[in-house]
Amino acid sequence: MPLIAVCAAWGVFWGSWSALLPAVKAGLGITAGDLGLALSAVPVGALPAMALTGRLARGRERAALAVTMILFALAVAGIGRAGDAWQLALALLLVGAASGALDIALNLATGRAERETGRRLFQPVHAAFPVAVIAAAPLTGLARSYGLGAATVLLIIAAIVAATSLTLVALPLGRGLPEGNGGGDGRRLWGAAVVLGALAACVLIIENSVEQWSVLLLEEHRDATPLVASAAPAIYMAALTAGRLVAQALPRLPLKALYAVAGAGGGAGIALAGLGGGAAASLAGFGLTGLALGPLVPALLSRAAADDPSGTMVWGVSTISYTGFVVSPLLVAGLSGWIGLPAALAALGLLGLPLLARAVAPRS
Repeated sequence: MPLIAVCAAWGVFWGSWSALLPAVKAGLGITAGDLGLALSAVPVGALPAMALTGRLARGRERAALAVTMILFALAVAGIGRAGDAWQLALALLLVGAASGALDIALNLATGRAERETGRRLFQPVHAAFPVAVIAAAPLTGLARSYGLGAATVLLIIAAIVAATSLTLVALPLGRGLPEGNGGGDGRRLWGAAVVLGALAACVLIIENSVEQWSVLLLEEHRDATPLVASAAPAIYMAALTAGRLVAQALPRLPLKALYAVAGAGGGAGIALAGLGGGAAASLAGFGLTGLALGPLVPALLSRAAADDPSGTMVWGVSTISYTGFVVSPLLVAGLSGWIGLPAALAALGLLGLPLLARAVAPRS
């Protein structure tokens, strides 16, 4: 299906990018601090682009998704043209903007496809991203081992993204905004979007923390080899995918149950990963975290799409939840300086409490 292919192509870049960072750093001759500063440009570009796309893409989801795919391909190719840290930061600002716009356009298109076809699509579409990340990272490492430079790999990825945009011709979406707005005014919709977006942000704070800090935890605090440590994000992503596919296979599973599983399982999993006595316990914790948290964000987006045909809630939930990715590095870094990395990751288990509270709260 075109939407799954689009999400997979998006994931190919982000999976490859993590594997390309050492080559990019060495090729430009920049310090780790310079690289960190350049990487911070991604969320700076993403958030305003998400807000703008949410306003422009509703009612023209297929065209918006095609345009953002092409812009994303051009931005990816542009990274290879960077010659110093400032040019890299500018390139990543554009990548962040294009990726943020793609995120919103994809969720709006998926929500509209769910309403028009009656099929549940968010879980399989979102499952394609971690699968692509898992596959792309080692393939990028293999390409580097055969002598391909970062610029060449980025051009190949850009070509994959651009080619995937052609599949959107087969995406049968209507045109114009559907009638009605879910039975409420804009203030009510945004109120609901803030609540759902904040709950989704709790999930994404933990997710981004696993992606960024799990390898460091295992190498520096569990005496794991680099090979074992590198398995942590892959195990998390594989479990994330499995959780989404299980939820897809259980169409009668209520959202309250997903809240409860995410709150209890995700909170316990990240606590186990942080406080577990060895590498095996931490890896098991990361797997449990991914399995429990995986289905919740797609389910929240699906609920938002069903409650509001205009797309306002999908746009709002997507944008608000993205703040979890922005907050996560600063939160874990600050906690690590205070109580150490293992305890900092374990403390993120407290983010499961709002999810548990939502699971037992009466439906409003």
